[in-house]
Amino acid sequence: MKSKKNSLSDLGGIMYSTNPDFEYQEKVDDTVTAPNNQQDLRVMLDKKNRGGKAVTLITGFRGRSEDLEVLGKMLKTKCGVGGSVKDGEIMIQGDVRDKVMGILQKDGYKVKKAGG
Repeated sequence: MKSKKNSLSDLGGIMYSTNPDFEYQEKVDDTVTAPNNQQDLRVMLDKKNRGGKAVTLITGFRGRSEDLEVLGKMLKTKCGVGGSVKDGEIMIQGDVRDKVMGILQKDGYKVKKAGG
């Protein structure tokens, strides 16, 4: 699923050029994933817009989306539940905040419980 574009700067800045020799340069995603001990992750429980179902939401990951998907798959596997990775957030089905925090701390991440 494509990410939502909210402003002109999200589109890359160039919308139209009258220069006949202009060639648009695509942005290269060369972001580097920060080491685990420099990641500041937030773990929260979310029930909004999910039909009353609870999900554990992990936010604050800085790095490449491929690395985020690997982390999400590892968490889903270790918790034995489903979930997804969307918009820079990991959603794990059910209320497994304590288990997720334990797994992340064991891997060296800085983790805080957020939201109520």
